[in-house]
Amino acid sequence: MANTYVWKVGQCDRLLATGMINTLHYTVNATDEDGTCVGAYGSVGLEPADAESMVPYDDVTEAQAVSWAQAAIGGADKVASIHAALDAQLVEKKTPTKGAGVPW
Repeated sequence: MANTYVWKVGQCDRLLATGMINTLHYTVNATDEDGTCVGAYGSVGLEPADAESMVPYDDVTEAQAVSWAQAAIGGADKVASIHAALDAQLVEKKTPTKGAGVPW
């Protein structure tokens, strides 16, 4: 079974005068078939929307915001890269190759 990925936008920064969202703060969680979970987070700036095509702030859905965040970070290639990095974190978490601490 493949890992599952959940993208969420936890905060939208906007201009109060227009409601235009200019920054999205997102998280991505990956979970494997055993329930092991790892995550990543980031922020991405958005290009200003055209006034005619701008979605009013109160009408923006999380699905739209996630789609905008994914496009702004680099589209499908970057999303795949993030998923691959999370896959590697899951492997490392289950079968560690590194440790930290002190020997005493």
